[in-house]
Parts: sequence; structure tokens; C-alpha cells
Amino acid sequence: MKATRRAALAAPALLFAPRAARAAFPERPVRIVVPFAAGTSSDLQARMIGERMAASLGQPVVVESRAGAGGTLGADAVAKSAADGHMLLLGSNGPLTNAPVLQARLAYDPARDFAAVAMISRSPLTLTVRADSPWRSVADVLAAARAEPGRIAIGSSGQGSATHFLIEQVMAATGVRFTHVPYRGSSVSVPDVIAGNIPLVMAEISTVLPTWQGGQTRILAMSSAGRMPIAPQVPTLIESGVDLTGGSWAGLVGAAGTPAPVLATLAAAVRAGLANPAYRERQAQLGAEIVAEREQTPEGFAAWLERERASIRATAERAGIRPE
Repeated sequence: MKATRRAALAAPALLFAPRAARAAFPERPVRIVVPFAAGTSSDLQARMIGERMAASLGQPVVVESRAGAGGTLGADAVAKSAADGHMLLLGSNGPLTNAPVLQARLAYDPARDFAAVAMISRSPLTLTVRADSPWRSVADVLAAARAEPGRIAIGSSGQGSATHFLIEQVMAATGVRFTHVPYRGSSVSVPDVIAGNIPLVMAEISTVLPTWQGGQTRILAMSSAGRMPIAPQVPTLIESGVDLTGGSWAGLVGAAGTPAPVLATLAAAVRAGLANPAYRERQAQLGAEIVAEREQTPEGFAAWLERERASIRATAERAGIRPE
């Protein structure tokens, strides 16, 4: 009799309980939206971690490309999705930290409309010259820039890109002035350095590595915290006297309001993937860093995103970058 009474009292609570609380997560395949074209580095990162997450979650993880508007179309789709953890965004610099200082009419609020899951990887940028350049170190470049302020051109992968913001940070940290030349990606700027059309470029490591390994370019420094195993002879910016780190990064976020237990389940699946030796080896081959354990948690990644957005806003203000 008592058991029957307890069941009767519990029934209304179960009836009105949130669906996420009543069912095991995930109930169906998890989708990772990549807000860029298929075949990009973001797409590769999503597929690599998605495969590992599926093994832990017991459900397929499907990668879906929704490209457009610098990554903001796919981001907006996730921001407006059901907050149940079944649709995630492969977030990166563009849609989550840079877009607010570049676009005046953003359809979503990166700080309010997403729930952090975990950061996946960070890829350093490179300060790169042609192999026969007379500049053999960052000190050489800075000395030349101080001698003729504004004369030296430096290419980036685009206005408002991670490479552009790091150029602005280098100028602010050192007091030198370059002439910024934005390209449509490092796949365009790096060949222009090799052709001798521009003397210096800030570019993604994934684009520069093949040209460096082939003897066409010289990497003067990387923006990583420490030397990269794939190129241990290349110093960091910090070692070169410029106290900066930075680069491209990738992480997973869901819609704001996703229950904490769901975020924790997703983050645990990410951490299991990041710990896999084969996964770590592949990331090393790509020149990517495995992020700190703290950043692999919802709380740690959220705190990191807040600091990064503040840093990007400060850089934009110093450089006079205004949203359009």
C-alpha cells in the first residue's frame, strides 16, 4: 500500500519533469555543426573528435557543414536550437570571439546564447618569411620595422582573423608599426611570400608547415606557449622577446540552457577522446596543441572564452577596428 502511494505521488513529478531529466542522454545521434565548408581544418577537427565522442556516448556523432557569413550562420542555428545537447557547434575564433567586434548586427550573442562544453585544440600561428629572407629572427624584423615605421608589409589570412588580431597584438606589445595586408586565407598569403610579393606573413601552422619542410619558407617564431614537437628548432614569440601566445582554436558549445549533467556527459566524452594516444598523435602531426585539462571542462572553457573575448575587444579598440 505504501509503495503504491509513493508511486502515485511521484507520477505527477515525473510527468512534468524536463525531458532531459527523464531520459538518458543522448537519446539519439548528436550533431556537430561546422560553420565552415567541408574539408576545412574546422571540419577535420569536428570529425576527429566526433569519432572519439561516439565511442563514449553510445550514439553516432554526425558532422554537418553549415557555412556562410564568416561562420555566423551555423553558429546562429545552434544558438536557436533545442537546449538538450543533441546539436553542438564546432566553435572557433570567428563566430565566438571575433564576430562581435566585426559585425554590428550579429544575430546571436556569443556570451549569452551558448553553453560551453569543452575546448578541443589550439593551433599556434607562425611569423614566416621566404627562405632566403635576410631576416633570420623576430629581433631582425622588429629592428627593421623600427628603422622604417609602417614600411614593412605583413600579410594575414583576412581582416578580423586570428592572424590579424595577433599582428595587432604584436604591434601593441613591441611599439612597432607594420602595414597590414589582409588576404583571403593563408593559402593565398603564404604563396605570395614565396613569390616575393610580400616580405612577411602571420599564418596558420597547418598552411606553413609543408612550405617550411620543403625549404620554401623560414618560420621565425610560433605563438605557442612552448616549442612544438613537430618543429622543435623553431622558437616561440615569448622566447623571441614578445610576451604573447595565441592562435586558432576549436571547441564545442551547445545552446544556452543545456542542463549541466548533459554538458558534463559531453565534456567527459571529449576528454576521453583527447586522451586517446592515436588522437593525440594525429593532432601533433597537424601542429595542434592538446589544451589544458581545465579547458576541457564546461566551467574552464567558459572562463577561457570570457577572457578571450575581453582580450579581443581590447585589441580591436587599440587598433581602431569597428563593427560594420
